[in-house]
Amino acid sequence: MTLRNVPDNMCPIATEYTTMLTGDWRALRPIVDRDRCVKCATCWLYCPVQCVVEKAAWFDFNYDFCKGCGICAEECPHRAIRMVEEAEG
Repeated sequence: MTLRNVPDNMCPIATEYTTMLTGDWRALRPIVDRDRCVKCATCWLYCPVQCVVEKAAWFDFNYDFCKGCGICAEECPHRAIRMVEEAEG
């Protein structure tokens, strides 16, 4: 069966190119407690998408690619990373 007279805008997935990054659908995001981070690089080692970014005295995250899986927070031996809901600051 073929559908006819269906407007192009009814199926935007098939008619438009849209850029989507893994961070666009994240529900939780990691926050670093800079006082607790000792730069052990455990979060960097375990991150499946390698969104951990090295700063001068701690590690931070590239939120464009972070998918909010929470592995970094779970593996951090110093409990310097916590996961917060995306709407929080």
